[in-house]
Amino acid sequence: MTTKNPDVDPFAAVESLRAALAGVGIVLPSLAVDIASPALRLVELGRVRADVAVRMAEALRESGRVARVEDSR
Repeated sequence: MTTKNPDVDPFAAVESLRAALAGVGIVLPSLAVDIASPALRLVELGRVRADVAVRMAEALRESGRVARVEDSR
C-alpha cells in the first residue's frame, strides 16, 4: 500500500519509476524531473507511442490494480 507523501524527492521518484517500468520491458525516453517548477516536485512522463501506452496499461492490469475501460462501463 502506498501513502501520499508530498515530500518525495522527484529524482528518486523518477529512478523508482524508471526501474519499475524497465522491469516490465517499458522505456519512457522522456521520463525526467520537471526542472521548470522545482517547488511542485513534478515528474515529466513525456509522450509515448500508442503501443507503449497499451503495454503500460497491461502491466498495471497484471498487477491487479487497474480495471479495463470495458469493465468500468
